[in-house]
Amino acid sequence: MKNTEPGALLRPAPAREDWSSSQMGRFLEKIEAKTGRHFTDYEDAWAWSVENLEEFWGEVWDHFEIISHAPYTSVLTERTMPGAQWFTGARINFTEHVLRSLARRPQDTMVKSRSQTNGSIDWTGARFTEEIERIQQGLIRHGIKSGDRVAGYLPNIPQTLATYFAVIGLGAIWCCVPPEMGVKGVLGRIGQLDPTLLISIDGYRWGAKDISKLGDLAAVRAELGDIPTVVLPYLDEELDVAAAAPGAESWADFTADHAPAIIEPVPFNHPMTVLFSSGTTGTPKAIVHSHGGLLLEHYKAMGLHFDISEADTAYWFSTTGWMVWNMGASSLLVGACVVLQDGDPNWPTLDGQWSQWSVMAETESTYMGTGAAYLAACAHAGVEPGKKWDLSRLREIQCSGSPLAADVAGWAYDSINPDIVMAPTSGGTDICAAFLGASPLSPVHAGEMACRPLGVAVDSWDHERNSLRGEPGELVATLPMPSMPVFFWNDPDNERYNSSYFDVFEGIWRHGDWLVRTERDSWVITGRSDATLNRGGVRLGTAEFYALLDGHPGVNDAMVMHFEQGGAMGQLVLLVEAADDADTVGLERSIRTALRTQLSPRHVPDHVLFVRSIPRTRTGKRMEIPLKRLVQGGSGGVLDTGVLVNPQDLDETVQSVSRILAGA
Repeated sequence: MKNTEPGALLRPAPAREDWSSSQMGRFLEKIEAKTGRHFTDYEDAWAWSVENLEEFWGEVWDHFEIISHAPYTSVLTERTMPGAQWFTGARINFTEHVLRSLARRPQDTMVKSRSQTNGSIDWTGARFTEEIERIQQGLIRHGIKSGDRVAGYLPNIPQTLATYFAVIGLGAIWCCVPPEMGVKGVLGRIGQLDPTLLISIDGYRWGAKDISKLGDLAAVRAELGDIPTVVLPYLDEELDVAAAAPGAESWADFTADHAPAIIEPVPFNHPMTVLFSSGTTGTPKAIVHSHGGLLLEHYKAMGLHFDISEADTAYWFSTTGWMVWNMGASSLLVGACVVLQDGDPNWPTLDGQWSQWSVMAETESTYMGTGAAYLAACAHAGVEPGKKWDLSRLREIQCSGSPLAADVAGWAYDSINPDIVMAPTSGGTDICAAFLGASPLSPVHAGEMACRPLGVAVDSWDHERNSLRGEPGELVATLPMPSMPVFFWNDPDNERYNSSYFDVFEGIWRHGDWLVRTERDSWVITGRSDATLNRGGVRLGTAEFYALLDGHPGVNDAMVMHFEQGGAMGQLVLLVEAADDADTVGLERSIRTALRTQLSPRHVPDHVLFVRSIPRTRTGKRMEIPLKRLVQGGSGGVLDTGVLVNPQDLDETVQSVSRILAGA
């Protein structure tokens, strides 16, 4: 992998006269014709969208022809946070818009599923619609109505997608956890919601290993008070559900009846789905998202920023517990075919038959949603997807979960497709949308995010509310977004909600990331603001370490933590997961030299510790803060190990770091 300088131009912005080649360009040209304003470039259009926030979101509503069973009286009552009221008076339903798209393509393939458990399944628009209708009849027989919670213990397969739309079509509330999560993780999430119905699989295959979930399912049901349960035979399609899960209903019986879809119109801010935070700082936050918030934000994202249409086949790699899953499902809003993958993408090897690249090539995908950590792993392993597979149709890669290093972005253009739009994105479960990302009208620079999305008033602030450029500040949103959470479940006084986002700047959303605005008006996340490394007054974000170490020869992964004890500057500990054939003595020497010469002499680590694996969540997030708290003696709710990729290595890592600090 060759070195790519941070900030290097990888793809220029299209010429102003070429804007009409994208949906976003045509949308903005329509606004120009209506308002008489001329946008010189994307940044000019962005400025208009936040200065005229109500007008912008009204244009999005009209452009995507939102179906409303009652007119709205105002787009935004007041520009206040929290508690902004959007499109008051409107009565809508998210699922109605998905069904509209499916009805336009009844004979076209709309879902392609590739599973290590049960192989390949393709559903047409008509087949997908029928599944939603059958599931709704099963839900109605169980008494599910508007406001009830339905919980899934399900993988990324078509039945899960259909259940999601069936539930919210009735005005009920959907929540889901992936089957790789254990009993404690499941109960810590869906147990908060007092669900009315649980839908689960019996097990799944991960690589070459069959994993039964019947024991975990029984334990979850017992804790939830023998909740009514439906079991989908997935690992064993011949499973006798009555014998394997006494009292549960089989999927076949649950979906036996068929009738036309039912749509329950609900207010704009009616709860639609609950997403859970990673659980790295205690009980996972149960974040409630609304029909209108996700509908508007996802139409804007899919149809404008991602430029997805009926011409696209959109591949999204995600577990059902990550907000990326919800984003991928929303590709259906604009009529795209969705590709689902379930299983180990590294089996049998990183570039094997079940790699994300292989599945995209086979399904002829045009759009990719994935994790930055996966791209980094492929780059460091020397994988060259564009040579091994036909990825000529692939036009954009969106990645999230962690910052994308400049070298990895450069690798993507060299090794995948030189014409792609590389779209590193930062948003999160909290808004189920993006604070920063890309657009068809913006240039792509290595190691940077191209722009702030339309209608998203993000900035980098110091603690005196001054806007910063060229240095890290707090990522803030100064104006409301439709998809900001309605509330947190079991947070009646909004105490946890307010303390999560509004405890630093009154009336301003503070996200907790360090953000740098470059001289190019692009953006870089340098780490969590509570994980900043302050050494003798010189502050660096953790992402600056990783941008250097992610491309360092012999380093598979790394994590840096700063502990205040042990001298005037505290103790800086660097954890390194080395390549199998690495000389750790020589590797440590080269790491120290690189950090001293390329980053900061003050930030050369006091200790370099080689570990079996770096604590990461299944979505690729490094767990610096929870690990630090565990080393400092925290326990209990500090970290739910069910969210980790390699939980078996955690105790050894904690003990090793503790021993180092004890001897400091």
